[in-house]
Amino acid sequence: MSRTARARRETRREIAEFQGIGPVQVAEVDLRAGGPVLGPGPGGPPVSPGPVFVLVRREGRPAGTFLGRVPDGADPAKALAAQARHTPVPAPEPAVAWPAAPEPAAGLSPVPRPPSVTVVVATRERADQLARALDSLLAQDHPAADLVVVDNAPRTAATRKLVEDGYGDRVRYVREPVPGLAVAHNTGLAAARGEVVAFTDDDVVADPRWLAELTAPFAADPGLGCATGLILPARLRTPAQVLLESHGGFAKGFAPRTYDPARPPADDPLFPFTAGRFGSGANMAFRTAVLRSVGGFDPATGAGTPARGGDDLYGFVRVLAQGHRLRYTPAALVWHHHRESWRDLETQAYGYGAGLTAYLTAILVNRPALLPALLARLPRGLAHARSLTAVRSADGVSADGYENAPDGVPDPVRGRARDGVPDRVRGGVPDGVPAGAPGGHGDRTHPWPRRLSRLQRRGMLYGPVGYLRARHVLRTARREAGR
Repeated sequence: MSRTARARRETRREIAEFQGIGPVQVAEVDLRAGGPVLGPGPGGPPVSPGPVFVLVRREGRPAGTFLGRVPDGADPAKALAAQARHTPVPAPEPAVAWPAAPEPAAGLSPVPRPPSVTVVVATRERADQLARALDSLLAQDHPAADLVVVDNAPRTAATRKLVEDGYGDRVRYVREPVPGLAVAHNTGLAAARGEVVAFTDDDVVADPRWLAELTAPFAADPGLGCATGLILPARLRTPAQVLLESHGGFAKGFAPRTYDPARPPADDPLFPFTAGRFGSGANMAFRTAVLRSVGGFDPATGAGTPARGGDDLYGFVRVLAQGHRLRYTPAALVWHHHRESWRDLETQAYGYGAGLTAYLTAILVNRPALLPALLARLPRGLAHARSLTAVRSADGVSADGYENAPDGVPDPVRGRARDGVPDRVRGGVPDGVPAGAPGGHGDRTHPWPRRLSRLQRRGMLYGPVGYLRARHVLRTARREAGR
């Protein structure tokens, strides 16, 4: 049998296994002093018997996740609350509380003033999803925020009609004729009025505290250039959604962390070029002046261009390379609607690979002075990667307990399935935290298909070519637009 025939046979088998993945409910359990409170995920139905992905909160603050099960005939609230109580939950950071008045009363210590913020949502022909996102963004409790929708290369007037008829003067509408996510984000950056500019996607639902928590680090740290937050799944209804989340999804754990270029992390030999571990574009904010000072995002990167992605990673590295710190804060939560089909996963895998090498190409094209730093880090980075994958047991886990996540960043494996439901929890748990503590992410209950890994590798080979093509397409589009 030829190699091509074997690959096709393997792909058919993987798709058959993929189609057997069942749905998982999404819920929240808040461990409050007055007793636990259970609720479904954003916009979801009431919890019923079966497997459940649960966000654990403490007094409203995100603290961890676990995969539980509601037995037949059991009360969902009691069953999940009991499972949550028996799972150690680290205490989250104290909630930020902005003052109602700009000045403190006499004799009291001053409280940091909330930075003004502009929230930018880039969208293209997804008015239904956009409305859901805008409703959640307008429900934020930040006292000094405005909202901008960038309509990217629209084919219809649906987005303009939604914004102008449905939201009036509460949302500003901006049209950007040149396609590309980074181009749209740069248009939003140009329209920003706030000291901080935050970006999210049209397929999220933002937690009511999202914006307050995401902007708080800027008030506390004048040297901060960027902040990112937690992304959890809004739905786990399809095999594609469950598979992606079982391998880590977009979450970066529940441990807050500051990345400081003056003190590179010892556990990241390629810092700052491993930008995927800092956060994702669906949940990020920048000090507006800092992002403008580095020229914003590279317009030849991002979805909607031949580069396929990498615009957010480019922004993270450019800000860190300028000497500014980046803060990951899990209290800033958005719920993301993952893609739904096998074809979506194929497109996503290839796009992630392409975006990774496209952003690295963009960094070196725009900041060639960073090339020596990248080359100097490569030997240690490659040795580190080999150490994580050199010896693997039958279940794909290396001898040191690590496995490669789909985004290429190794994460601890914190558990396996029992009776079809993982009995460990998710998100980057520090060493020494008991297994089962919310925070361990990526149970990998379902095997990651080799087909998707191959597509990601192909995308990585294509990324530099895609970036150069994107630059050519952008120049042509701008000429046609008269810019």
